[in-house]
Amino acid sequence: MTDTTLPAAAGLGTFEKWLSVWVALAIGAGLLLGNLFPTAFGMLAGLEVASVNLPVAVLIWAMVFPMMVGVDFGALRQVGDKPKGLVVTVVVNWLVKPFTMAALGVLFFNYFFAGLIPPDDAQAYLAGVILLGAAPCTAMVFVWSNLTRGDATYTLVQVSVNDIIMVFAFAPIVAFLLGATDIVVPWDTLLLSVGLYVMLPLFVGYLARQRLIAQGGEAAVDRFKSGVQPFSIIGLLVTVVLLFAFQGEVILDRPLVIALIAVPLLIQSYGIFFLAYGVARAWGIPFNVAAPCALIGTSNFFELAVAVAISLFGLGSGAALATVVGVLVEVPVMLSLVAFANRTRHWFPASEGSA
Repeated sequence: MTDTTLPAAAGLGTFEKWLSVWVALAIGAGLLLGNLFPTAFGMLAGLEVASVNLPVAVLIWAMVFPMMVGVDFGALRQVGDKPKGLVVTVVVNWLVKPFTMAALGVLFFNYFFAGLIPPDDAQAYLAGVILLGAAPCTAMVFVWSNLTRGDATYTLVQVSVNDIIMVFAFAPIVAFLLGATDIVVPWDTLLLSVGLYVMLPLFVGYLARQRLIAQGGEAAVDRFKSGVQPFSIIGLLVTVVLLFAFQGEVILDRPLVIALIAVPLLIQSYGIFFLAYGVARAWGIPFNVAAPCALIGTSNFFELAVAVAISLFGLGSGAALATVVGVLVEVPVMLSLVAFANRTRHWFPASEGSA
């Protein structure tokens, strides 16, 4: 693979540079609007087909589709050139992260916070954090990779492999972990969500990519992605507004619950990052591969987790609330880890001519 390291701020527009500010404003807007217009947002929450909320589904597609168009399955042939970063990503995402998240959830919700949270609520929050832990980041990976000037092609390979694994592994892992916590899993809804938010956009993205390449090569793909990227960021912000509006009354009435849910999520995020980052450093992986592979393992595909939580347990459920707290935690945590990674760039070998 050729080295596709990006300039410091390449490709980052105003929204991306100030993403944490926009997300904070979207959270505030959602809380305000949800409490001012509960009837209107109740109607939006009721727009469902087969337990899938239609407004949320449209917004998630807006976020995910630009990334799916960028997935180059042909790049998978180059994985063998430099497999270390991919090995770290796959092992952390699928053999470590889901199980440490479930273990932390059980530890905190069933034991440490047992006197603060009713048992039924604790099980619902546990289900939500399990969904987050089993959904490795997809769309936002490219933002974090760009902020660390990571190798864009290698990041694309990692995301492509993650998406393929997710299609087959997400539902069984979630079902196993939820079953281990005595939570009933409606398989039909779970599989529908995976198909709707992963398999279908991946397939449509592949068809769109092939058509664009036929018309103008990779340059046409890049132009298309640049053109639709603002819709991805807007989709993220509107999704945050909707999710916090749907849960606004609960969040304002129960701030302690939000803080309690955030505790295992914070421990998981920082713990997974430093595990992957440390292994990458010990293994001598170049920084432009090491930083993205650690950030991929740390970040969550919260769009999928939120959607599945809503589909499985309902918009007003504790599981949906836990995944929304994941959104609240994600952006500031990831930005802090990006800053840490950039400050410790000198810990790693210099970037080589090939990733």
